[in-house]
Amino acid sequence: MSNPEPTRALSNRTSGERDANQPREAAKREIEPEATTTVNRGGAEQTVVHFMRHGEVHNPEGILYGRLPGYRLSDRGEQQAKLVAEFLAGRDVVHVVASPLQRAQQTAEPIGATFQVDVATDERLIESENRFEGLKVSVGDGALSSPKHWPKLWNPLRPSWGEPYLQIAHRMLGAAQRARAAAAGHEAVCVSHQLPIWTLRRFLEGKPMWHDPRRRQCSLASLTSLVFRGEELVRVAYVEPAGATDPKVTGA
Repeated sequence: MSNPEPTRALSNRTSGERDANQPREAAKREIEPEATTTVNRGGAEQTVVHFMRHGEVHNPEGILYGRLPGYRLSDRGEQQAKLVAEFLAGRDVVHVVASPLQRAQQTAEPIGATFQVDVATDERLIESENRFEGLKVSVGDGALSSPKHWPKLWNPLRPSWGEPYLQIAHRMLGAAQRARAAAAGHEAVCVSHQLPIWTLRRFLEGKPMWHDPRRRQCSLASLTSLVFRGEELVRVAYVEPAGATDPKVTGA
């Protein structure tokens, strides 16, 4: 698979600012296939696989919840999911699949309802493993300030505190290929989590998978869209239908 150049990302404006300065239709064009039909001049089907990050989670404790059960969407998160369903309405979505975690399943529900398809589950879309799960990791008062946790930080390139980046990329690529096959010639939506989506994107773009978490381009309820021609990935696009969010906010 070739490593395509991503399309220019939308600026990090709030949804209100985008209404004034960047029309909604312009955002929709960011994730359009290269042609209006599903078959291009070379005869290969075009398929779009949208990787959507879940909406905001109810997390008053501000912990890193990871794969812990019981973390549902907040009221704002439910609204974000509905906004994305409205944003995608009218597109050719025939397959919706989500991580098994509650917040991802809830995010997928309005999209499945919009397109009248059942939401499938793919374990490969799950949040990454993290040894800080259940702890606060915010700067100043979090677990990172405690010497007992420092041994977990010895190798940020792997990373030593959680699931290896390469393992994340490989399972997410497998999920992408399954979704592409399920929606061949149409579009699919895969609801996942920030780190898995960002790791997949960096892998596909041929960039190092280790990175500064503060610079991730994967806002809540954002869409990272892979455009395929046949089995070849030809374009990566990114839009924020529900507006930008701070990647540094714990529990977002």
